Amino acid sequence: MTELKIGCHLSISKGFEAAGKDALKIDANTFQYFTRNPRGGKAKKTDEEDIKRFLKLAKEQNLTAIIAHAPYTLNPCSTSESTREFARMVMKDDLIRTEYIPNSFYNFHPGSHMGQGVEVGIKLISDLLNELLYEEMTTTVLLETMAGKGSEIGKSFEELAQIIDKVKLQDKVGVCLDTCHVYDAGYDIVNDLEGVLDEFEKIIGLNKLYAVHLNDSKNEFGSGKDRHEKLGKGTLGLQTFINIINHPKLRHLPFILETPNELDGYAEEISLLRKAFK
Repeated sequence: MTELKIGCHLSISKGFEAAGKDALKIDANTFQYFTRNPRGGKAKKTDEEDIKRFLKLAKEQNLTAIIAHAPYTLNPCSTSESTREFARMVMKDDLIRTEYIPNSFYNFHPGSHMGQGVEVGIKLISDLLNELLYEEMTTTVLLETMAGKGSEIGKSFEELAQIIDKVKLQDKVGVCLDTCHVYDAGYDIVNDLEGVLDEFEKIIGLNKLYAVHLNDSKNEFGSGKDRHEKLGKGTLGLQTFINIINHPKLRHLPFILETPNELDGYAEEISLLRKAFK
């Protein structure tokens, strides 16, 4: 029987072991964390002893599918050379750090082309991935589906597929589907989840879908915006999330809550979803 793999975004400011214990407190069996300040900046020095303790805890408690999230400021397809270099340096450093937790994921927002055009943006993103990915790495890099604000790349399955198609080591890349983002981008997962998944399968392939961010939205369908809401409090509605976690093509994936909550709020949402999982 498949167990629901559910967690939320947690801080690692006190270390991975502390984050793992926080996850267990709220009945989570996975979690996501920022590799550094979400607005950028230098990452904390890696504490190898803390990671050893976390890996022991994770093995004992079946904490798996851990997801690292890149800072929001990472934009590999910026018009600014210094911004692109920052993205390269951060991603390179992050991909060294994620190897301390084998077989984890590294999720990032593809970036904004800032008027250069989608084709140029896609090339810059794929070029960076081709520079940084290597055969021996155990981390899988995930492109996140985006809502389509401004010149964001990743608002359509076609754009993500074009990036992946240009990556040489395609077994090292995949997609993280964000429910708020895809709904705001015009994919009707509320009324036509099956149709959206069929489209994903046709354009990208569901074998490339490795994780799902569960977020309700403050915005209307197709708004092209990005404002997360608590589950059942936004325009997607609670039943949409129950449908997603129970869908035969999705139920095996790790689900990460990025809703506007503290630990107690995440605990309530996790409990709600566990009770609804069939």
